[in-house]
Amino acid sequence: MAAFLRRVARSTPIGFGAHSKSSRSNFHLPFTAIAAISGGFSYLYYSSSPNLVHSDQIGDEDIKTKNIALIPDKWVEFKLQDTARVSHDTHLYRFSFDPTKKLGLDVASCILTRAPFGQDAEEKPKYVIRPYTPISDTESKGYFDLLIKVYPEGKMSQHFASLKPGDMVEVKGPIEKFKYTPNMKKNIGMIAGGSGITPMLQVIEAILKNSDDKTQISLIYANVSPDDILLQQKLDILAKSHPNLKVFYTVDNPTKTWKGGAGYISKDMVVKGLPAPSDDTLVLVCGPPGMMQHISGEKAKDWTQGEVSGILKEAGYTEQMVYKF
Repeated sequence: MAAFLRRVARSTPIGFGAHSKSSRSNFHLPFTAIAAISGGFSYLYYSSSPNLVHSDQIGDEDIKTKNIALIPDKWVEFKLQDTARVSHDTHLYRFSFDPTKKLGLDVASCILTRAPFGQDAEEKPKYVIRPYTPISDTESKGYFDLLIKVYPEGKMSQHFASLKPGDMVEVKGPIEKFKYTPNMKKNIGMIAGGSGITPMLQVIEAILKNSDDKTQISLIYANVSPDDILLQQKLDILAKSHPNLKVFYTVDNPTKTWKGGAGYISKDMVVKGLPAPSDDTLVLVCGPPGMMQHISGEKAKDWTQGEVSGILKEAGYTEQMVYKF
């Protein structure tokens, strides 16, 4: 637990033991639509269908042999070890499990969480289900960390806000999203809004901890105000110690002392802050639906990537150069 406290202390000012059930949710256009999860997409699913997760079919025996805690086709309970307050409406949750096992995630994949939400007409249990992207190292054993923004109308985030150490949460996965491999591109640009920083952090840390990975990373991170920037100190430390990481912050409501960008992400910010369009460039985008629409266009209705629109299209990026979380 001491390592957890030190890690978060280096990341952001925190307060422990805070289980607030209320928070502000004022992402306005292009951050109008609430991002209910840390991963750039959300849905509500009132069923316990075993076919919800589409991932590699790994049997229970394989899981045990590989010392993996997750089971793709079964809900597994994980115990909340502790929480830390990262900002006025965002908390870090650490869940523990067998210290000899890894969670079982690739970079960058996510997990599903579920909580009971009443009963249906046949008196069968209904569930609210949300995906989240852990921010802990994929190689960590015995624990994983979730960074969760709590919304007043967010059913799952409100459930998390009510949890206390010792409580259990059901988890299933992994769900593979963007599979990163070292040096897959010379340049990776990133655009994140709010809790959309979580998959970006997975990729950033995977690149920076690998001395053989020479990928150049450029991140534009948008928030409502300076106080809403999640893990800023951690990102600043990483950028200062790794010349291949550059970070630019912009906020809708800057303070008098704010020295970063002001206003919504613009074409000028993208042109100046991200690598130029090329076959060796990939731009990752993750944030609230309003931001996604403004930057790249949202995913298609069938959850495929869909066409690129918005600022990235104006700046010359094609479908092959953009990935939407």
